[in-house]
Amino acid sequence: MILVTGGTGFLGRNLLPFLLESGYRVRLITRTPEKYPWLANLNVEIVQTDIADAEAVYHAATGVRYIIHAAGLFRFLGEPESFEHTNIIGTCNILEAARQEGVEKLVHVSTIAVAGFPRPGQVITEDTPPNPMDDYQRTKLAGEQLVQRYVQEYGVPAVIARGGAFYGPHGRYAFNKLFFEDPLIHHWPMGVDRGRHITFPVYIKDMARGILLCLEQGRAGEIYNICSQSVPQRDVEKLIAKISGTSAFRFPAPGKLMIPIAWLMTQLSRFTGRELLYVLNMKPYILGDWTVSIDKARRELGFEPTPLSEGIHETLSWYVESGLWKNAKNRYR
Repeated sequence: MILVTGGTGFLGRNLLPFLLESGYRVRLITRTPEKYPWLANLNVEIVQTDIADAEAVYHAATGVRYIIHAAGLFRFLGEPESFEHTNIIGTCNILEAARQEGVEKLVHVSTIAVAGFPRPGQVITEDTPPNPMDDYQRTKLAGEQLVQRYVQEYGVPAVIARGGAFYGPHGRYAFNKLFFEDPLIHHWPMGVDRGRHITFPVYIKDMARGILLCLEQGRAGEIYNICSQSVPQRDVEKLIAKISGTSAFRFPAPGKLMIPIAWLMTQLSRFTGRELLYVLNMKPYILGDWTVSIDKARRELGFEPTPLSEGIHETLSWYVESGLWKNAKNRYR
């Protein structure tokens, strides 16, 4: 039995079926199962609780062999307490439950973004010193530090899987929004600095597979980067345009100009309570050059990413099948 947190999010929506297809029994922690009718189609045991409830988490972990802690609050805007609630307090409760229950392996899902803002020419490995720049990155790093503490002090057999920028079916935020929805659905094709900056996508199904590889083969106390090919943003844009049969044109936007615009949008977002197109916390992801090494995951886990073209094709197909991209070419119908 595997206990899974974060099973109703973007990653979880892809992870749960993968675990079931791989022959595992799954127990899921979620606060509001009624919001996710698709859960009824999955043979999972549901525990309705909040991971910030330590006692409830401990009871949910009773009798499980493994834990996959995929819950995490990721937003470009938000109150510090909200990130701490999920990314620190929730992680602490999961680790304590794992310690008390004596689980055989725990996989903690983190993010390569704890690196902060990459230095020019830097290759990001698992040993790159973290330098978080916002509350999301800060709290995810704090979660990692808790994991390492429980490994060292209590012998909890935990592995950290750091993911790249998620893209793929069932995603509507961040990478999916910027590269798929803005140009294809909202007709707002923006190319910052002509797309020269390097991005670090990971196909969501590869992330699910990487987590399972960490569970089955990862060494306790180790960190593994789970990512696809690091590529210039313009290469992603051109590939999406080619596969979708749409224009590769992007409105040119100098990065230096986008910073004051993002500042203004951040202020407006805080006033309206609704996150607008570009906010300041997106700066590292859009203006940074994220050259990420996955050599360790390849060597120790046998991880190989899906080709970008294949992941893009499957993502576009999902946008059509879900009815979100209504004016798609016939090839996707």
